[in-house]
Amino acid sequence: MRYALQWIRSALFVVQMYVMLAVIALAFAPWALVEKRGARAAARFYCYWVRWTAAWMVGLRSEIRGTVPTGAVLVASKHQSFFDIILIMSALDRPRFIMKKELKWMPFFGWYALRVGCVPVDRAKRGAAIAKMVEDVTKSADDRGQLIIYPQGTRVAAGVKQDYKVGAGILYAQLGQACVPAATNVGVFWPRHGVYRKPGLAVMEFLPPIPPGLPLKVFMKDIAPAIEDASDRLMREAGFVLPDTNP
Repeated sequence: MRYALQWIRSALFVVQMYVMLAVIALAFAPWALVEKRGARAAARFYCYWVRWTAAWMVGLRSEIRGTVPTGAVLVASKHQSFFDIILIMSALDRPRFIMKKELKWMPFFGWYALRVGCVPVDRAKRGAAIAKMVEDVTKSADDRGQLIIYPQGTRVAAGVKQDYKVGAGILYAQLGQACVPAATNVGVFWPRHGVYRKPGLAVMEFLPPIPPGLPLKVFMKDIAPAIEDASDRLMREAGFVLPDTNP
């Protein structure tokens, strides 16, 4: 019975979340058309709305930990579900994401993503996609706020291990900026797919920055354990039992 009630609450939450996406997008559209600040304001308002309704509709509270980065910096984040996008965007003042190109065709979301400066990437093109990503990022100097990349390239379910791709390292080297790793446990409560949302405390934690100028191999060696260890800690804190990786 309790599961059924939580499922109903989750379904209602998901429905209103997408309805409000359209409502907020349309309400802010005149401002967003005139200046990017309006698009950022719309995105931030929507993120606050989702966090607030998640808390009282399904009991999913959320929290930002660590020192929130400001200025021109690369953020390399764990990605478990749509909710970590919501959390990270609500925390940063000028966020823009490296995103898969298919998202730019998503109603309302896609236009606003491009308007705030997100960079679409064709993941099927591999090496060519990385070169195009670097070109698109570096040519938009006027938008250089916090650039968020998911080093694993996709959403990864809680407790699942997946290799880190070299794209984050190449951006780190090309931009010459510090990189702030970010960990999360949102996948424990809000899965990659499906409607059901679990109550609890979802956390996005910004970790100590990696200074600019490290060799690519050193950066790639450091970034994965930093994010994975912190995310595992947050998931254990949430009561998630991590799979035993010992042989």
